[in-house]
Amino acid sequence: MNRTVLLTLPALLALASCNRGGGEIEGVQSFQNKGGAHQEGRITYAQTPPAGGPHNPAWQNCGVYDRPLYDEYAVHSLEHGAVWLSYQPGLPADQVGALKTLVEGRSYTLLSPHESQKAPLVLTAWNRQLVVQDVSDPRVKQFLQTYEQGGEAPEIGASCSGAYNGTV
Repeated sequence: MNRTVLLTLPALLALASCNRGGGEIEGVQSFQNKGGAHQEGRITYAQTPPAGGPHNPAWQNCGVYDRPLYDEYAVHSLEHGAVWLSYQPGLPADQVGALKTLVEGRSYTLLSPHESQKAPLVLTAWNRQLVVQDVSDPRVKQFLQTYEQGGEAPEIGASCSGAYNGTV
């Protein structure tokens, strides 16, 4: 038996706002990078850290790193639906520890220092980026909830392990 369900405008608006992150996150920048372009060698990106675009054929294994990552491998992980939390190398140890605790047990996150970024912490997903000054900013958790295996990553669900685990 086929049933047609008609929803009122308020019901439709409520459904539309039920994404994993609870709506728009203030300060998130959007970009228009395309996925799927594999390229060997160093790549120049429009954003720092990059939020998408051409990338190495191998992805960066998701996890916690104490040394900077090659952008080209990390971008491939973003394509798979990972979120990259990158921090300035001089970030105090207690704040780095708080970030490690935050990503503990998550399968699709990268955490690493990034030498050329201008802010203490940058959260990056495919075509989305949030710059924050304080690791305790509540938008950090919102960003993770919204974009880890979400957003517009071209290959959500593809592996984030079993590939490259080197650092710069």
